[in-house]
Amino acid sequence: MTTAAHWHALAQATTLPFGHFIDGAYSAEGEDTVAIHDPARGTLLQDAINGGKAMADVAVDAAQKAFQTSSWAGCHPRERGAVLLKLAELIEAQAERFAILESLCTGKPMGDTVGAEIPEAVNSLRYFGELPDKLRGETTASNADTLHYLLRQPLGVVAAIVPWNFPLNMAVWKVAPALAAGNSVVLKPAEQTPWTALLLAELFVEAGGPPGVFNVVTGRGDQAGKALAMSPKVAKIGFTGSTRVGQLIHSYVGQSSLKTVALECGGKSPQIVMNDVADMDAALDAAIFGAFGNAGQVCNAGSRLILHEAIHDHFVEQLVERTRASQIMGDPFEDTTTLGPLINRAAHNRILGMIDAGVKDGAELVLGGKPGSDSAGNFIEPTIFARADSSMSIAQQEIFGPVLTILRAKDATEAVQLANDTSYGLAAAIWSGSLDTVHRMAAQIQAGVIWVNCFDAGDMTQPFGGWKQSGTGRDKGVDALMSYTQAKSVWMALGDL
Repeated sequence: MTTAAHWHALAQATTLPFGHFIDGAYSAEGEDTVAIHDPARGTLLQDAINGGKAMADVAVDAAQKAFQTSSWAGCHPRERGAVLLKLAELIEAQAERFAILESLCTGKPMGDTVGAEIPEAVNSLRYFGELPDKLRGETTASNADTLHYLLRQPLGVVAAIVPWNFPLNMAVWKVAPALAAGNSVVLKPAEQTPWTALLLAELFVEAGGPPGVFNVVTGRGDQAGKALAMSPKVAKIGFTGSTRVGQLIHSYVGQSSLKTVALECGGKSPQIVMNDVADMDAALDAAIFGAFGNAGQVCNAGSRLILHEAIHDHFVEQLVERTRASQIMGDPFEDTTTLGPLINRAAHNRILGMIDAGVKDGAELVLGGKPGSDSAGNFIEPTIFARADSSMSIAQQEIFGPVLTILRAKDATEAVQLANDTSYGLAAAIWSGSLDTVHRMAAQIQAGVIWVNCFDAGDMTQPFGGWKQSGTGRDKGVDALMSYTQAKSVWMALGDL
């Protein structure tokens, strides 16, 4: 087992990427800087460059020039696939470096970065690396003197704006299919977590990707991100983040050019546990993982637990006991740590305010609710509210922290009503031993992803995205690849036979 001393030594020796990565090289030009702090320790890690509109425009110009030369879009699809597969190998070879960079700026426990996020990014690249030569058009039935066929072609310059909670995975989910389809890309990582995005672009060139095809511009979203959304040279923008910013992006696009927009804007995902649940232990573990995985900073976090009234009291009792035993706050480099900090002090204070609101609204606080004992870090105890009402803010708003709200339902009909009683519709889970029950509930729940007797399961074949305020479009799967292409209809008159 790798020790905390190993990780601390590696962190001291790791060089932090700095600047933007544009046209195959690093650039330190920018308007000012953004401070990056360690969420677990409160210390300053680096002052990163804020590129602003100027550097966003430079990155877009580099991407457009690369697209127009056809060095990437016009090469054989298998050549694009080979570069992505090589990139996956390079990430795998530097897995510990990627893991350190992720953990330092997010506070994630090393078990999560090494065991999940880095391997999943590698798997995603390999999946899309196998797809470029699978893109194909079609011919249609027409008159004998006509040939009609459809081509699938890349869009051009794609801008991707990704959040800080899964910096590498969210970047790969958007960048990999866009590149596989032949587009050029400008990636804007969250201002708090730029490092793995920069290293990803650097290794893309090392893997054989042409300069300018994959660029990264760092900085604040209201400057660099806005510039990408407003740019008439960008053909598509893919965004993962808050609903408020997603709405802003839509407004920016409307003010500028009618580019394609794909948004994933979070959720308030329910886990429904019926009285005929076949595996109560698995449901308990999933409830804990769904609420407290990544400190609850997950767009599809199972932050609402809907329990059938017949099992409610027993389930809550067991849930509190297991959560107390399993969720351990501490140094992210320690192998015993399972619950990391919040991304920054602003988020920490906002979530404590929402916990206070839950108490004032009358929900029963059965676990946690306080800051962690380390005042320097942004830790909050795992928090569980029972006997909540669906109208309460803790049951309606995306908290994005380690807070679970429990609702009670008398039957499947009420459970579905509670599940749908939110403006979000990203994901949901149903726990029941009845095939009839799960089929009916899965059809009625308003969400883009439904898990049955599991939570957050799946692979890269599974399209991921939501309904309602959770956004539009899908990441992952062949659907994602196709969404980075456009159809061209070719109608050819053949003349007389």
